[in-house]
Amino acid sequence: MLSHNHHEVSSPSHFQQLLSADLDRVSVLNFWADWAEPCKQMNAVTLELAKKYPSILFLQIEAEAQSDISESFDIESVPSIILLQGHTLLQRISGADAPAITAAVAKFASVSSANPQSKTDLPPATASNRTVSNPSEDLESRMTGLMNQSKVVLFMKGSPDAPRCGFSRRICGLLQDQKVKFTHFDILSDESLRQGLKKRNDWPTFPQLIINGEFVGGLDIVQEMVENGEFAEALAA
Repeated sequence: MLSHNHHEVSSPSHFQQLLSADLDRVSVLNFWADWAEPCKQMNAVTLELAKKYPSILFLQIEAEAQSDISESFDIESVPSIILLQGHTLLQRISGADAPAITAAVAKFASVSSANPQSKTDLPPATASNRTVSNPSEDLESRMTGLMNQSKVVLFMKGSPDAPRCGFSRRICGLLQDQKVKFTHFDILSDESLRQGLKKRNDWPTFPQLIINGEFVGGLDIVQEMVENGEFAEALAA
C-alpha cells in the first residue's frame, strides 16, 4: 500500500496539483522507467523513505510516459532524483545511489529552510556525480581515438546491459537484432567528451552511432537506414 505522501504522477496537471498543495514542503521526484533494472531499487528506496518521512512528498514519475515533466527538469537518464522545496531545486541525484538519496532526504527533512542551488525555471545544475576530464587532455585526440576504437562504436547513456535512457536501449536492441558487433562508451561518465562530441558531430543528442570512424546518426536515422538497406551498405564498406 502506498503511503499518503507517496503518489504515482498520472499527468502534468496532476503533478502541478500535488506540488502546489504546499509550496513550503520538500518534494522528492523519482524519475523511472520499467525497463531500467536500477529503477526497481530506487522505487523501493523512495517508498521506504516515504514511510519514514511523512512530512516529505514523494512523487513517482515514469520518465517516458510523462515526457513533458521529464523535459522540464532536463531528465536525460533514469533513475534520476530531484529534490525540491516548492519550485526551488535543492538537489539532483543521477543513478541508483541509494545512500545519496537517503542522506539528502534526511538532510532536508531536518531543516525548515533549505539553501537552494537554483530555481526550476532556470537550467538545472549539472549532476555532481559526472566526472570532468582533465583540461590538459587533447579532447579532439580522445574523440578520434574513441570513434576509431572499432568498426562500429556507440556513444550512449549507460551500457548495453544497463541503458540509462530509452533511445539508448532501443538502438542497442536494433544493433543486436542486426547481429552487429559494436563497442560502446557511456557519455554520462565524461561531460567534456559528451559536449565535444555534440560539437564535432553537429548532433545535439545521444545516442550517436559511428561506423568506420565517421558519424552516422542517432536512433531515427539508423532505423531509417536499416529499413532502406543503407545500413548494411555502410557496414560492408
